[in-house]
Amino acid sequence: MSNTQRVAIVTGAAQGIGKRTAELLAERGFRLALSDLRSPTETLRTVAAHGVEAIEFPGDIADEQVVSRFGAAVQDRWGRADVLVNNAGISMIAPAEGLSAADYRRVLEVNLVAPFLLAKAFGAMMLSQRSGSIINVSSVAGLVGVADRAAYNASKHGLIGLTRTLAAEWGGRGVRVNAVCPGWVKTEMDVADQAGGSYTDADITNRVPMARFATPDDVAKAIAFLADPRESAFINGHALAVDGGWTADGSWESLRLRHR
Repeated sequence: MSNTQRVAIVTGAAQGIGKRTAELLAERGFRLALSDLRSPTETLRTVAAHGVEAIEFPGDIADEQVVSRFGAAVQDRWGRADVLVNNAGISMIAPAEGLSAADYRRVLEVNLVAPFLLAKAFGAMMLSQRSGSIINVSSVAGLVGVADRAAYNASKHGLIGLTRTLAAEWGGRGVRVNAVCPGWVKTEMDVADQAGGSYTDADITNRVPMARFATPDDVAKAIAFLADPRESAFINGHALAVDGGWTADGSWESLRLRHR
């Protein structure tokens, strides 16, 4: 099947990683179903330049009824789903002892429950086709602990666990499930988080062996690789770190900087 017949669903498509992922998949000929809390107007405009068909479905993907309607809309429009990119997520920076249960639950709802709901809705189509690829956007915070991010870290660790479980259940029926784990990415979320004063650009670049932030394009290209059944045909249940070496490097800061 050519990419012009294939359908990709991307959540959190209005900005950042989701926007760049949608653009890259459009470049590769995928038809696109784009979701975000607000209309991904700019993303729709850029993907249209590639001549692909695209629809939007704004809404809260932590709401099971919203996800059900989203799945039905894609089914009615194209009758199939080939790629699901669970990218939408929210951050929460607060010491654990000051974090409310309501805020903790909201992060889990968006970052962990929503990907489960979407995997069920679109995975059902993939299982009936006996083909498909689901890519969950986790984080280095799904691989290691980062202080003041109890809810975020728990959600991203959980997303890797969900990834591995679905890979085990669905791989034999043609559906691969993988995760990408970006390091810090220079996006709108980073700008908002830094505005709170909890870290600076130097905190990140001094921590990363490659001495820079990730870009949305770095992550989108990893997602596109895992989406492609030819390029990643036997990769299933994997958590791919796209972190410039963050999780590989146990050096203390002065030692790391000495080698630059």
